[in-house]
Amino acid sequence: MNELISLELEDCKEKMVKAVSHTESELTKIRAGKANPSMLDGIHVDYYGSATPLSQVSNINTTDARTIIIQPWEKPLLGAIEKAIIDSNIGLNPQNDGSIIRLVVPPLTEERRRDLVKKAKEETEKGRVAIRNIRKDVNESIKKLKNDGASEDEIKTGEGEVQKLTDLYIAKVDQLAELKEKDIMTV
Repeated sequence: MNELISLELEDCKEKMVKAVSHTESELTKIRAGKANPSMLDGIHVDYYGSATPLSQVSNINTTDARTIIIQPWEKPLLGAIEKAIIDSNIGLNPQNDGSIIRLVVPPLTEERRRDLVKKAKEETEKGRVAIRNIRKDVNESIKKLKNDGASEDEIKTGEGEVQKLTDLYIAKVDQLAELKEKDIMTV
């Protein structure tokens, strides 16, 4: 196979891996009724005038399947952390006892579970679309290689390889979605 086509395929694979990992990280943000420190990943706290990730100003642990404990490294941060959690709109009410903040994750209703499954499917679809867009871009790049001396057969083979990669990574995204849906619907 043409060396330039091989480079395009490597680039394609790298981009698709990133698309899958991005989809995976978006799916972890959808809470499934179990307490998980990663639920707080997107929350930033005002730390001496700069927005700092919550995980960099405190310890975040789970004591059981329903409770997250946030222990700030500096006591004055309790109020700022509490405010950041409320402002983040993740649907959890912080309970401040003066030294730590407790977040109790309420059990999900059937209706809420269905909404979360819908949200997970939307994120999955975004992942599939991203992979298809990568396929389109790489196929266009491969077709342009005809000007650089790539033969018709090499271009067809390259496009076939891109399709195989696309199928593989879309299957991985679907597998992630299936696991997340099972996780959400498990009572």
